[in-house]
Amino acid sequence: MRPRIRLIYNPTAGKEAFRQHLPQILQILESAGYEASCHATAGPGDATKEAFRAANDGFQVVVACGGDGTVNEVVNGLAASKTRPILGIIPSGTANDLARALEIPRNVEEAARRIAQGQIRSLDLGCVGEDRYFVNIAAFGRLTEITYEVPSKMKTMLGHLAYYMKGLERLPGLRAIEMKITSDTEQFEGPAMLCLVTNSRAVGGFERVAPRASVSDGWLDVLIVKQSNLGDLIRLVSTALMGDHTQDERVVYFHAKRIELSSQEEVDLNIDGEYGGRLPHKVTIKEGHLQVISG
Repeated sequence: MRPRIRLIYNPTAGKEAFRQHLPQILQILESAGYEASCHATAGPGDATKEAFRAANDGFQVVVACGGDGTVNEVVNGLAASKTRPILGIIPSGTANDLARALEIPRNVEEAARRIAQGQIRSLDLGCVGEDRYFVNIAAFGRLTEITYEVPSKMKTMLGHLAYYMKGLERLPGLRAIEMKITSDTEQFEGPAMLCLVTNSRAVGGFERVAPRASVSDGWLDVLIVKQSNLGDLIRLVSTALMGDHTQDERVVYFHAKRIELSSQEEVDLNIDGEYGGRLPHKVTIKEGHLQVISG
């Protein structure tokens, strides 16, 4: 019997262009020997349910087709199953951070060809609490709230520009918050602009936010930006393009396996760009929890 592959795609991801490539993608996978089928998500949480069902139905490969939100939902469905299929990714969202870290092409048909070639590596997952997984970031700070405040229709029409517009809107009111980050390696307490717990080096479309991060090294990378004025933040953003921001005195950067996040204020946690509940939270690493097809 041919191995079975299930595509789970978000019909609104990116600029809604994925669907017109779907026949060619299915043909590429069928020609590679797969029995291919697909599922269009109907709303939030549907990709998680479908990924869990596909895992329990014996699919060998499950492919997340969409942006980081779709990848996160598919990963949460697979990670919760006792039998975990191999994860594939066809990026068609706005930032596509995990796809960037895995060097998966943005061209969806080329990404399908990479899946057909089947170059597999292990994938660590971050875990918030007991059973909420993430592949890219768990973050808090006023600036991180932008990602889940941008309406999906706005992201569809404008792509990255939607985030920049929302960021400009929020800048006048941006302020530091009191943070407490305790880990098995280091700790921080005091006012800061944001805290990122990352599993991959790419965050929000920036290629080197966590320059030493790897999705399969068994560590989470923690990046904290201390209290800064607007001019300092602008300079940090410019150095972040080259990955040099971690040398700045306003930045704390370290590895950890277990992290506790808390604040004296009411602060939301952002998990892979989506609302993840209020602090406090505990974050851990699940080493090699999935297998993923890389670029």
